[in-house]
This record gives sequence, structure tokens and C-alpha cells, in this order.
Amino acid sequence: MITYRDKYILQNNILKRLYFQDSQSCNELSSWLNRSIPSVTKVLNELIEEDLVVTNGYAPSTGGRKPLSYSLKSDKGYILAVAMDQLFTQIVITDLTSHQILPPESIELDLYETENALELVAKAILEYVRKSGIDKSKIIGAGIGMPGFVSAEKGINFTFFDRQMKVNHRDYLEKILGVPVFVDNDSSLIALAEWTFGIAKDYKNAMIINAGWGTGLGMIVNGQLFRGDTGYAGEFSHIPLTDNGILCECGKRGCLETETSLLIMAKKAVEDIQAGLVSGIKLQDVKHMSDVIMAAAKNGDQYCIELLTHLGFMLGKGIAILIHIMNPGIIVVSGRGAKAEKILMAPIQQALTQYCIPRIAENTAIMFSHLGDGAGLVGSAALVMEHVKLYKGVPVESKN
Repeated sequence: MITYRDKYILQNNILKRLYFQDSQSCNELSSWLNRSIPSVTKVLNELIEEDLVVTNGYAPSTGGRKPLSYSLKSDKGYILAVAMDQLFTQIVITDLTSHQILPPESIELDLYETENALELVAKAILEYVRKSGIDKSKIIGAGIGMPGFVSAEKGINFTFFDRQMKVNHRDYLEKILGVPVFVDNDSSLIALAEWTFGIAKDYKNAMIINAGWGTGLGMIVNGQLFRGDTGYAGEFSHIPLTDNGILCECGKRGCLETETSLLIMAKKAVEDIQAGLVSGIKLQDVKHMSDVIMAAAKNGDQYCIELLTHLGFMLGKGIAILIHIMNPGIIVVSGRGAKAEKILMAPIQQALTQYCIPRIAENTAIMFSHLGDGAGLVGSAALVMEHVKLYKGVPVESKN
């Protein structure tokens, strides 16, 4: 006989599966959970009675009668998702069917220069929750992606906030926000987004590159998010791959990031314009220059095309190393830089042709994210669903 604890685990697993798959038939759930159809059907009916799950018509038939399709009840909880990078922070609240309650809000917040950044983030989140009209008691958790060395286990960002406040950053945010908080590295969460909702969904081994102000990496290995022994796996940006002499923010020289960072590219453009460069682009704040460059390149600006072509070629050299070491089924370029897909793809492929052993590279797909700038928010919401218990029953063992 199934114990109460087993039943409790099964209930939560079904609810989480419905979140990540949108809808499922009983047969699909049974196959994925490796449980009998009668036991899954019984739990589904109980979840329907508790108003946590609804039927939403019939799934396509694979032969015989069409099976019923099940999905989560959207208003039974809300997720607060926050995606931070070095210069901007995005905030959104979604229901359990990933519908946004309000449009995402983006605030400028320079983590390099702002000493009370975490306090400002907490205030911005509280204001956004207030505007949403959602009662905090209905928010099941907050997922927060952060750049830098982030210990998901300890809840501490050692790169940006540890020097500002000697407290546990996750505990600090939980106290201010009044909801469960989960934190993780931004690139790991972008990888989680691409693996659960993006084009890497059906791959067992996938490398997800976060092409942003830095050059991050999240790794899916054997169907799991790979973190390494201490949780810091994926520091792709600090591979020593160039002799340009530029000092990286990590304190070393020769890092891949000094050739592939959108921030360094933007700073170079600002310096060139100030030095008298003749180009169709106009001087902008560094925070916004990368978007200007990508838009101008799409419109044929030669200088901007050259900037992105060089970035793409160097990124391709780094990707060649990933392919040789990991032999993944797919490499996805995500993050802010994915908007320049049409310009970046050719130099990436050129670098792979030049540096990759064909037999190793031929089965690795190189693709660009379709999630856009929202990949970080999708990953932050997925982080919450990876950890929370949607079913609130008490997992007590059966006496039988």
C-alpha cells in the first residue's frame, strides 16, 4: 500500500510536472513518474477535488480514445521572479501557468558602483508586489538570479554583496520580502530556463552560454544542472584565450570575457566615438550602447558589424573548447547577445571550422535562444518551482 509520504511526494511531483510541461495526460504522467495509471489517476482526481488541478480537454490521440489533458489551476499561487545582471534588474510576478500579472519591470542598478544594491533591489521588489495587488501570502516563493560567485546552498553572493553586508543574503531578502527566497547564479538559471522551456528541452547534455555583460555558462550534464564540487562550475568567461593584455574584472589578463563581453564592446565603441570615429551610431551611455550597436549592425552599419563579428569569432573559439571537452548535443547562445543571432552565427561557425575537429563537432547543434531578454526571469521562476512544495499536506507515514 502506498504510504502517506509517498502519496505526498507523488502529489508534488505531479504538480511540478504540470508546471514545466503546461499540460499532460494521465498516461504521460504515469510514464514519466514510473507509476501505475490507476495510482496517478487517483491522485489527479484528489488534486482536482482540492481545486489545484483542472482538466482542459482532450490530448491528441496516439491510437484509440483521446486521453484527458490536465493542467495546474493558475490562481493557486504566484511566483516572484527577479533576474539581476551587472547593470539592470528585472522583476515580474507570474501565476502557475506562467501568465504575467504585470509587464516585467526593469530598473537600472549598477552592481559595481552601488554599495546598497541589495537594499535597493528589495525595495524595488516590494514596490512591484504592491503595484501588482497580489497578497504576499499567495506568493509561493521568490527566485532571484544574480551575477558572480553565488552559493545557491548558502544563499550568499560572494562577488557583489559580501563586501557590502556581512549577512546571509538569502535570509536578508526573506526577512524583507516575507516570502521564501531562492538565489542562484544568473547563468545557471538561464540554463535552467533553456532546458525546461527553451530549445534545449529535449537534450540530455547541453551547454547554455549567457552572452551578456560577461560571458557566463550553464551546463546540463546527464539531464541535470551541473554545478561542480563547490557550486561554481561554468566560469567560461575566464578561460585564458587571448593575448590582448586587457585586465579582466577577475584580476587576470587574457580572459575570454575581455573579447566577448558586451560591456567591453560597448566601452570600446564609446572610446572610438569620442576619438572621432565616423559611424552612424551616436554616443550613448555604456549601459545602452550594446543595444544601439546590435540594432545598427542589423541596419548595415559596418563598424558595428565588425565589432560583433570579432566578438562572434572569439566566442566561437571558446565554443570550440566546450565541444572538445564536453561533446554536448546542443550549445545555446542566450542572454542579451542572442539578439544579434544573424550577425554572430557566421563568425562562430567560421571559428568552429577553423578550430574544431569535424568528427567531434558534427553532432553538436549551435542555436540561439528564442526566450529573448526574459530567459533570466523564466529561469528564476523555474528555480522556485524546483524547490517549493505546491501541495501543502503533511507527509506523515502510513501505519500500514
